[in-house]
This record gives sequence, C-alpha cells and structure tokens, in this order.
Amino acid sequence: MKNLYTSLFAFILIVISSFPSHSLHAQTALSNPEPENYFDFWLGKWEVSWEESDGRIGKGTNHIHKILDDTVLLENFEVLEGNNRGFKGKSMSVYQPDRNRWKQAWTDNNGGYYDFTGMADGQNRIFQTDVNRLPDGRRFVQRMVFYNISDSSFVWDWESSDDGGVSWNLNWRINYKRIQ
Repeated sequence: MKNLYTSLFAFILIVISSFPSHSLHAQTALSNPEPENYFDFWLGKWEVSWEESDGRIGKGTNHIHKILDDTVLLENFEVLEGNNRGFKGKSMSVYQPDRNRWKQAWTDNNGGYYDFTGMADGQNRIFQTDVNRLPDGRRFVQRMVFYNISDSSFVWDWESSDDGGVSWNLNWRINYKRIQ
C-alpha cells in the first residue's frame, strides 16, 4: 500500500509540474481571494488586437512581468500595426497591503499619465481613476476592465463615464492572446 501512495504522489507531482507556469498564475489569480494575486493572470507576453474605427485590425504586444522582488508588475505596451502605430506605454502596478488596494501609474509616449486604483469585481479585474469634476459639473471617470480571463486569453475594455460611474461608454476593446 505504501508503494501505491508513493507512486500516486509521484504521478501527481509529474502532472502538476507539466502545467505551464502561466496557467497556474491565471488559475491562482481568479480562484484565490487574496488581493495581492488579483492581477497575476496578466503576467506574460501577449499579442493584442482590436478593431480600428475604419474596420481594419490594429495589432500590438504587451509584456507584463514582476520586478522589485516580485512586488511590482511592469507593463510594456506597443502598437505595431494600425492607426496608432508607434504608440508605446508603460505602467507599474503594486499592491499596498497597508491600504488593502492596488495602485497603477501609466505613462505613454503621447504625454499621457493616469493614476488608477485596482480592484476585483467577481471574476473581473478593474483599474479605475478617481472621479474628476469637469467645468460643466459632470463627474468624469475612466477605467480598464479585464474580463473573460483564461490562462491563454482575456478581453480588456477602456471605458469612460461622465456621470461619476453610473453609466459607461466603451472607448477601446483589446483582445489579448498569450504568446508566452
């Protein structure tokens, strides 16, 4: 009987070790309620694509990896084909355990800068700006929503709201497919 348990244990170890590490990241990120793992699904190299306003398909890459003792997610985004070819951006995302929240700073080669707070909403992952008052009194807010998350793909929506988040407008939808 001892040999059976030893063989079974060895088999389980072999099966577990055969899973790609990104698969375990995605499963952990979605099934583990620990906030510090909310965005682990995003780690890896991704091919990204979207429909342009003229109907053509835009394409790019996004590479997300951990830095600074595996506490910060560094994003490297680049548009390779489409109307915004040459657009590049980077973000750094970090979990702040003392405040029980995620923060992200985004900057790009067009002079853009955004400050986001991250959260989970069921299986969706969200980075959202603070609400800002426009001169006409409307309450403007923007967010990124990651959904339909699997180990090999997900969808990312850039949305905005001018009523403080009561209703949302889709500005850009990007389909992610894992390269590595």
